[in-house]
Amino acid sequence: MRLADDEKAMLDGAEGPAVAAAMDLLVRYGEALGAERLCDIRNVAGTMTQPSPVKARLVREHGWHKAYATINLDSDGDFEIPHMRVPTCQLQHGFGEDALGVAPYPRELVQLQQDAESYYGAHGVNILATCTPYQVGNLPVRGEHCAWMESSAVVYANSVLGARTNCEGTASTGAASLTGKIPCWGNHLPRNRYGTHLIEAAVPVDGFLDWGMLGYFVGDAVQENRPVVVGDLRRPDLADLKHFGAATASSGGVEIYHIPGITPEAPTLEAAFGGAAVPETIVYGERERRTVYETLNDQGESTDVDFVLLGCPHASLDQIARAARALEGRRLNPGTELWIMAPRALRTVADRSGYTEIIQRAGGRVLTDSCPAMSRVAPEGTRVFATDSAKQAHYLPAILGIEAWFGTLEECVDAAVTGTWRGELT
Repeated sequence: MRLADDEKAMLDGAEGPAVAAAMDLLVRYGEALGAERLCDIRNVAGTMTQPSPVKARLVREHGWHKAYATINLDSDGDFEIPHMRVPTCQLQHGFGEDALGVAPYPRELVQLQQDAESYYGAHGVNILATCTPYQVGNLPVRGEHCAWMESSAVVYANSVLGARTNCEGTASTGAASLTGKIPCWGNHLPRNRYGTHLIEAAVPVDGFLDWGMLGYFVGDAVQENRPVVVGDLRRPDLADLKHFGAATASSGGVEIYHIPGITPEAPTLEAAFGGAAVPETIVYGERERRTVYETLNDQGESTDVDFVLLGCPHASLDQIARAARALEGRRLNPGTELWIMAPRALRTVADRSGYTEIIQRAGGRVLTDSCPAMSRVAPEGTRVFATDSAKQAHYLPAILGIEAWFGTLEECVDAAVTGTWRGELT
């Protein structure tokens, strides 16, 4: 891999041992990938503050510097960590103080995370604490090279924003933060961003539920390739596109998709494929829609719902408002809990707008920073949960060993109020 002069200097220790270790990792990583060079970045979204038993031990025995070196740089070194070289944000992590007494999450991990926030905040990490950083201020521009983690954030950045990032890991983002570099391969290269498969929706796709189901079908159909989606598509909003992308990355491994006339790199169908021949169409029709719905609901047997989860990826303000409207004047079933996961910044707006009060008055909770899949906790005794997220319906039964129902936000709220799942495909 060819290194520029500034990159050679970092590797040789001109900016200290931590930066040298970071550059060494990136060189090894890039060579393993077959990258020819590194590209300059100015936007990192990673995980520094996520608590874990390993991190707790490292901090207790050696301090935060050693924890960063080991976990975020894959290094055995014990050196001071400098200020982040480029703007860096923390994605979602463990539950915070607002979950104490609500989620069965250890208080010591909450404290460890608070300590981490203080340390990394002082070193230049913006603690956004959400899987949707683009909802709360981290909005890379079209064509900007980034180093982001989290599959739903990556597919949104590439597809909706037109930024350029691969789905990075804890160590590569840790190294990128200190160097402003990342291997230039995959989605960073224009030739790797053109569509490979054509999907046509032969049924109307309108609203959160249908965008999620279409995404789940698309991901399964193309796996790690690059779909171009056309057909009977009603204009999506932010929540629809984040839900669609998250579903494609769950059932497959999609990191970029194109919707001609909607996403920025696909003004036309021809542009989406880079002028190459348009492939044979994969049709998403009524039968496929029904199959996706049944697949997402094949992990539920009991209709007695004891947990309802909304906000995966983290809820937008509009989604929180919809939940509040659906709950107004109602009360949750005594045996059912409702959690709405949201970025803390949007929770503040929801508080000021009166949405949180309505939700809490009904017995629900707006929680921040994490989710049951990330923190691996649900209300104690949970056996059956309901969600409007195809991503959570896909993952949470395997992670927590519980049954799942998938439906609309309104059906989920109804389940929270009645304690019974009554959703159906219309």
